[in-house]
Amino acid sequence: MNTKQINKFLKDIAANNNRDWFQEHKKEYDSAKKDFEAGIAQAIRVLSTFDDEVSHLEVKDCTYRFYRDIRFSPDKNPYKRHFGAFICAKGRKALRGGYYLHIQPGNCMIAIGSYWLPTNILTSCRNEIMANIDQWRKIVEDGRFVKTFGYPNEGYWENEKVTSKGFGLSALKTIPKGFPRDYEFAQYLRMKDYCCWIQVPDDFFEGDKWMDKFVEICKIGKPMMDFMNAVIDDYE
Repeated sequence: MNTKQINKFLKDIAANNNRDWFQEHKKEYDSAKKDFEAGIAQAIRVLSTFDDEVSHLEVKDCTYRFYRDIRFSPDKNPYKRHFGAFICAKGRKALRGGYYLHIQPGNCMIAIGSYWLPTNILTSCRNEIMANIDQWRKIVEDGRFVKTFGYPNEGYWENEKVTSKGFGLSALKTIPKGFPRDYEFAQYLRMKDYCCWIQVPDDFFEGDKWMDKFVEICKIGKPMMDFMNAVIDDYE
């Protein structure tokens, strides 16, 4: 990817988030978008080498509209300030876990897993963890996983700001209803999502050399995602 071009456009749109400016610089947007989509096509290809469930995907299955829906939002800026793609076997709108790439100056990242799960699925995920706690701990307490993503709920990702790494976007303050309050590994039951991420430099996706490191990160997060997908797939 030409991340210099992409990041320049994103900085410009963040400073000039209005329709008149956008229309005057539409060619710059089209060029940045085309380059980003070429990078996502590369990502799909390399992910398919170890996760054949995403091999059928096309770029259009993974990318999002750049135009914001401002009808119910206090932020009336008409355009996003980032490019993002969710590479998931069942599409970008699925509950199923997948691989997310995010380019935004100062907040570029790679994320793996599921977020915004409804309560009934979260309950099933928590039950699965309790029933297979040794397997779960082996995955998320593995040295490489912790070094890459950290421990549950230590990081944050909100308002387009993200910590250098994280495991879990948010958590309940107490054990969810129906689960034992004295459970030894309560930190895993309080999680409201099962997503892990790592922030990367703005030039991480530049050229073609990023793919090896990208694959390494995704392989570290994939066992956690697979554990949860085995539950989520029963609902989709």
